[in-house]
Amino acid sequence: MGKIKSKLVRRTVKELTKKEDLPFNQDFKENKRILGRTMPSKKIRNQIAGLMTITKKQEAIEKAKLNIKK
Repeated sequence: MGKIKSKLVRRTVKELTKKEDLPFNQDFKENKRILGRTMPSKKIRNQIAGLMTITKKQEAIEKAKLNIKK
């Protein structure tokens, strides 16, 4: 039951990806460290960092697919 993320987590990830000043990447621990300064809840911080990691990996895969097609 760990794969379903709440709307709050998904909405927060979308808002954070729109902000370009935060250097999120495909590393969970690095994303967790970045969020550690602003998130008061440990559980929500880990969920957001995990979903951010998944999102960044998916974006990298999509970019690779687009580069191959060209």
